Amino acid sequence: MAYTIQEIAAAVGMAAHGDVSLKVGGVAEPQSAGPGDIALAMRPEYAALIGEGRAQVAVLWDGADWQGLGLKAALTSPRPRFSLSGLAGMMDPGQGYATGVHPSAVVDPSAEIGEDVSIGPFCVIGAGARVGAGSTLGPQCYIGEDVTLGEGGLLHTGVRLMARVNIGARLIAHPGVVIGGDGFSFVTPEPSGVEKARASLGVEGTDSAQSWARIASLGAVTVGDDVEIGCNSCIDRGSVRDTEVGSGVKIDNLVQIGHNVRVGRDSMICAGAAVAGSTVLGRNVVVGGCAGVSDNLKIGDRVILGGGTMVLSNVPEGRVMLGYPAMKMDSHVESYKGLRRLPRLFRDVADLKKAVSKLTGND
Repeated sequence: MAYTIQEIAAAVGMAAHGDVSLKVGGVAEPQSAGPGDIALAMRPEYAALIGEGRAQVAVLWDGADWQGLGLKAALTSPRPRFSLSGLAGMMDPGQGYATGVHPSAVVDPSAEIGEDVSIGPFCVIGAGARVGAGSTLGPQCYIGEDVTLGEGGLLHTGVRLMARVNIGARLIAHPGVVIGGDGFSFVTPEPSGVEKARASLGVEGTDSAQSWARIASLGAVTVGDDVEIGCNSCIDRGSVRDTEVGSGVKIDNLVQIGHNVRVGRDSMICAGAAVAGSTVLGRNVVVGGCAGVSDNLKIGDRVILGGGTMVLSNVPEGRVMLGYPAMKMDSHVESYKGLRRLPRLFRDVADLKKAVSKLTGND
């Protein structure tokens, strides 16, 4: 679908310049944009590439000389990347999921299906499940017994919502998401080597082999409104109480959220990260890619954990952490600089030893 520049500006809150009657139907990088595209040139280095393409319109920063770039029109914003959020939503063609209920879907007679719900091929909806109005289920989704999915949910292909999970409005779950699988809870008849090692800080370890007994997860998962979860991420159900994910949380691909975890609202957890059982993340926490948070910890509000950080102890609010084990980012950077200086330091010490040996006649 094509929109005029004026329509786009009004919809996403950007300023329109030039010929606002021009119509565009897509976005592209400056060097590959055609006459029907908006070139994304939100910084000067990208704007310099506009001449390599055929764009007539571009998204630029406030004060940019759009006419000097040879454009017929422009959209500007003091924060162009934020404005891109609305623009991308307008231009998204979607996944092409059909409306209505596919004949191959299996819907339990006791399930409650809201108005304007789309249910794709080979979906299964269990007894007592409630699917909110305006929701879309892509092919091969599973909604378990007594699950609640709020209005406007979007489940892409192969999403699994296991029994009794409670999901708020406007969830976006990408392919392969599993919410409500059992937690990873096992115990041995006598204290295990892991328990001994933890209590003794590694002095004691495994001295006998024991089999693991499984602890069933009796809780479920509660997810707030406006949450998005990336491909193949998993949120385990709680041992007794629910695992909780607050409203506005954004979770990337391949993330593991353990049993009993609480994730505060508007937090962000990036790809490959893992949060172990019973840990509490505050509000607006950012967990970088491939970071890990140990169990039974408290991570304060607005904490930022850099990529690959491994957190083994509580973190006060507002801290920026990096490294393994995690430490304040500035301390980690200083430590890393010191590590890089070690070879030179060793050479300097060796040279000093030689000089002293010559002075003392011991060479």
